[in-house]
Amino acid sequence: MRVVIMGCGRVGSSLAQALDNKGHTVAVVDREESAFRRLSPSFSGTTVRGVGFDRDVLEAAGIAEADAFAAVSSGDNSNIIAARVARETFGVERVVARIYDAKRAAVYERLGIPTVATVPWTTQRFVAALGVGDAATAWRDPSGSVLVTQITVHESWIGQTAKVFQEETGARIAFISRVGTSLLPEPRTVLQQDDTVYVAVLRDHRDEAFAIAGAPREESE
Repeated sequence: MRVVIMGCGRVGSSLAQALDNKGHTVAVVDREESAFRRLSPSFSGTTVRGVGFDRDVLEAAGIAEADAFAAVSSGDNSNIIAARVARETFGVERVVARIYDAKRAAVYERLGIPTVATVPWTTQRFVAALGVGDAATAWRDPSGSVLVTQITVHESWIGQTAKVFQEETGARIAFISRVGTSLLPEPRTVLQQDDTVYVAVLRDHRDEAFAIAGAPREESE
């Protein structure tokens, strides 16, 4: 893939290096020449000094032939402008923007521009790692209406089939991690002790599904 990255801070330089290590063709844009010092001496991509949403600068970075564009500078406005220029002017299909303001991120995702809302994402990951809240969302669709997330299952669900679990919680099991491997369940798949369950669920139904799955199951008469 050919990838253009706007911003060579800690995130941009790390992303550029990771993609370069995987053999992708990478160009990094930053307004400060000194920012490129963050790149490893082994970095084989190109660097372009300039404003990341300037069309001439993007063209110099190869945006016209790019398969993907990532706007990861420290400014929300710059990132979203650059993302829109890449998408709307140059027709780049894979575009993502780093956004600090979660409310803005939600708005832009409704416009079809995937975003990474830095503070909420980091906070959510720390809460999950500390074990003091729900697991972090593993994936969400661009509109934010559908989530794929780990769900806590009460021990009373052990022995029940995926079909029963889905019917009663309203959440669809995306996959199950079991004894170090992952499996895609069938309706007759039975939940077992120590399973880690990931579900796809509507955002508005998430809390209800979590409450049902985390509570003792009531046996039907």
